[in-house]
Amino acid sequence: MPRDENVRRIRSAVVRLSRRLRAERPADALAPTKISVLAQLWRNGEMCAGDLADLERIQPQSLTRTLASLAADGLIARRPDPLDRRQAVIGITEQGLAALSEDMQARELWLAKAMDIRLSPAERQLLADAAELMDRLADD
Repeated sequence: MPRDENVRRIRSAVVRLSRRLRAERPADALAPTKISVLAQLWRNGEMCAGDLADLERIQPQSLTRTLASLAADGLIARRPDPLDRRQAVIGITEQGLAALSEDMQARELWLAKAMDIRLSPAERQLLADAAELMDRLADD
């Protein structure tokens, strides 16, 4: 149990906000695992399945079905790795980028509206600064 009350408050707020953002996803949205894979490819660029699994903190075998489904839907493309022809490099397609953008749009609209209604300009800037710090923690 963390001794620092701030740690508990931050963890709790992040969890609550995450749940609230998930609730804003469209009913027909892609599965969270698929969105997460597409987001990793968008943020980090092309990579092999092993690197993608490391970023997702799962076993490469666990990605097999997700990658097959994303490829069948035209949301990702695979090509031979120029350095190791036994592996494939996976990248997000234009269609995948559009699907990811559509998924994020409803959540971002809700968040922008909530921030405009509930937060002052200074608080919005403080939250943006905190987001950068949380990204650094997430990369740890």
